[in-house]
Amino acid sequence: MAHPQEKISAARGAYVYEALTMDAIARKCNVSAGTLARWKKAALADGDDWDRARAAARLSGQGAEAVTQAVLEDFVLLFQSTLTEVKADKQIKALAKAEVISRLSDAYNKTMSAVAKGNPKLNKLAVAMEVLQALAEFVRQHYPKHANAFGEILEPFGEEIAKSYG
Repeated sequence: MAHPQEKISAARGAYVYEALTMDAIARKCNVSAGTLARWKKAALADGDDWDRARAAARLSGQGAEAVTQAVLEDFVLLFQSTLTEVKADKQIKALAKAEVISRLSDAYNKTMSAVAKGNPKLNKLAVAMEVLQALAEFVRQHYPKHANAFGEILEPFGEEIAKSYG
């Protein structure tokens, strides 16, 4: 049985913009799941990728903030675990630790800059992290023997900065 284009468009809209499951859309549009799957497959063959459109819709507005927040959270966890490992490793000399901390801070700064582009609210946090990166570089160049103490301070202070500006 042929369905009107309006019903197919409504199903696509529910999939792309409402992010409903295929089963929920089938119930909403009063069609079988098989029919809905055929519409989606036919649209793909015609160059209309519902999955790609759905992903693009999720990246706009609230979706972009959620994605950038998830990226930031994942990176912060990785940053913190790496910093903890470096601090705990007794085989790494102070100068080498300072270098690692400086590189970590640089990576953090670059990540924050990228995240700030996706979420302007995080711009203040990006600036704060840039200052921390500059401080890490200063410590590395002028006070390498203080790398351990700096590492002990940097981790909890970074969390405080994230609370204040994030």
